Amino acid sequence: MQLHTRREWLWKTASGLSGAYLAGSPVGSAAAAPAARVAIGRSKTYDPAELLPVMQRMVDQLGGLGKLVKGKTVAVKINLTGAPERLGHLPTEDTHYTHPRVVIAAVHLLGQAGAARIRILESVWETADPLEECLYQANWEPREISSAAPRVEFENTNSLGLGKTYSRLVVPSGGLIYPAFDLNHSYQDCDVFVSIAKMKEHATAGITLSMKNCFGITPCTIYGLGSGIDEPSRRPSGGRTGMHFGSRQPSRSAPAEKDPHSPRQDTWRVPRIVTDLVAARPIHLAIIDGIKTMTGGEGPWVREDLQPAAPGVLLAGLNPVSTDAVAMAVMGFDPQARRGTPPFERCDSTLEAAEMVGLGTRDLQRIEVAGTPVAEAKFDFAAIRRKRRAAPPRPFWQGG
Repeated sequence: MQLHTRREWLWKTASGLSGAYLAGSPVGSAAAAPAARVAIGRSKTYDPAELLPVMQRMVDQLGGLGKLVKGKTVAVKINLTGAPERLGHLPTEDTHYTHPRVVIAAVHLLGQAGAARIRILESVWETADPLEECLYQANWEPREISSAAPRVEFENTNSLGLGKTYSRLVVPSGGLIYPAFDLNHSYQDCDVFVSIAKMKEHATAGITLSMKNCFGITPCTIYGLGSGIDEPSRRPSGGRTGMHFGSRQPSRSAPAEKDPHSPRQDTWRVPRIVTDLVAARPIHLAIIDGIKTMTGGEGPWVREDLQPAAPGVLLAGLNPVSTDAVAMAVMGFDPQARRGTPPFERCDSTLEAAEMVGLGTRDLQRIEVAGTPVAEAKFDFAAIRRKRRAAPPRPFWQGG
């Protein structure tokens, strides 16, 4: 059963919400949502000798990258969520950042397939520093990435960056929350868009995979709490808390929300905003790094019983909804789950919203899986979650 507050129920009954929800129930055609093959590979380490052949085999199982990227500009959105905070003494890429070795392997394969230009992108928290500098702060070596293929560029998309103007990307369906977004030029000045995500749970969205990774394409100069009122600020500040809770509108230069009186809960808003973003900036290739990660949340700042984990798995697919659905199954969750069911106990499902507006199917019966079967790749986040929640609370002096 899908749970909503009375305010949410009334609001959705009164609004068309682009046909995606009416009276609290989806009315889109899930059966019409496209499906695409998803490849699963096993790699216990990030050693290139093990990792690269696995990723090569996965893209071959998807039909190869040549017809997708040859002669084209490819934008690659990585995930450096939050400041470079650590879980214990572990490197950030072993817990909540996408691992640089996965990025290097992807860049190598894109270059080998004939990509004319590859741009590595991320909107890094509250800074407009060059992305290379942010990578150095995370103890990455940008030259290892740039040398993996010809014409590799970097851009921090949290501001205007190297562009002269922001690009407006329109949500074709009209949008659930926003009708369009003003983004860094790199998200429009590309032929192919790749999302490289980390396999994780998420305190607000339940899970964060290839689609949720795109929440970070929005520049804080426009959508941050410290953004300009009329025009974008010169430097990003305030994070994206305003988007989470709707506590302020974007700069007036950008399209405002469709209905500023809609629910302000982040667990309601974030899945819909992510859906709007993926509709406006479609993902052509989704890659999910689940070799090493963490359970309990999306980063060390989440006040849960966080633990490092090593599922030893990678996923890749040409449809982000289908790829995220298979990743959920690998994590031990039901991709058909709705609000009130793990991992969406307290939030709506991004996969459900995306399926209802026609971005892709989450129905495993319609998704062909190549490579390692789901049952063999499974690392049961769901069981860990049940165990964590069944445990008695720890005394406060133990951090409970």
